[in-house]
Amino acid sequence: MGKNKIVIATRGSMLALWQAEWIKSQLLEINPDFEVTLNKIKTTGDKILDVPLAQVGGKGLFVKEIEEAMLRNEADLAVHSMKDVPTELPEELHLSTITKREDPRDAFIAHKVKSFNDLPQGANIGTSSLRRICQLMSKRADLKITQLRGNVDTRLRKVAEGEFDAIILATAGVKRLGYQDRITEKLSTDICLPAIGQGAVGIECRKDDAFINELLAKLNHQDTWVCVNAERAALKRLEGGCQVPIAAYAEIINGKIEMRGLVGSVDGKQIIKANISGNPEDAEKLGTDLANLLLADGAKEILDEVYQN
Repeated sequence: MGKNKIVIATRGSMLALWQAEWIKSQLLEINPDFEVTLNKIKTTGDKILDVPLAQVGGKGLFVKEIEEAMLRNEADLAVHSMKDVPTELPEELHLSTITKREDPRDAFIAHKVKSFNDLPQGANIGTSSLRRICQLMSKRADLKITQLRGNVDTRLRKVAEGEFDAIILATAGVKRLGYQDRITEKLSTDICLPAIGQGAVGIECRKDDAFINELLAKLNHQDTWVCVNAERAALKRLEGGCQVPIAAYAEIINGKIEMRGLVGSVDGKQIIKANISGNPEDAEKLGTDLANLLLADGAKEILDEVYQN
């Protein structure tokens, strides 16, 4: 049976609201008679801003309270940045849709210099991502990394005021909020391999809501779905969370999935890399196989050490 009122659960950050409003607009294009409202929810990750996420621990820091609202029927669907979505979801919920991916690269936003390679010795870089820290330190061990969290506009203001020589953000989020002119350089994936799902927006809903599932199927982008699920399969096999520098990125090139992954130590002194290719229908197996290659090549020792500390 159809329904007219649809409630979208979302975080309250500027970027999360942009994504939720964008999905709302997509739904209204399908049916202008829908009454679509947003239910803004503060998550654990939003409440703890003075501690690096790696120290908070746990998975699903930006989705748990949103999922609980859906389970209480306070929302019909939730809009997430895919890189925030854990690989294990509550039994009654599932990831129904992944929309077309925006640019997945990391954005280098500098105060004075023109590129990452131009940074002076000992430059101060703002980021809270262990994945970014690991990869940047492997290229430039002299860099000083300072923890940086908060809204995109707050982070941009801090670099503009010279508090940092540069900051690193996801290109997709910067573009979605209309700040693309602030990007100094989009970092090559050879310099900084993206986070799992970076640049993609996902929609989670209740498995038993046939109407919502049928509706959301119209918003799914198949190539993005295939690539992000390959990346998530790698993450699941590695049992990764915010505490570990893990990256994986899959693309479809000439009808094949081309996928790269890495696991590293936080100081960047040790980085294990692997790549794999195969057919799109084998996406999840490819992701798992890529993770197994990393584990066999030394990632297991790095992960064991991190999880023991």
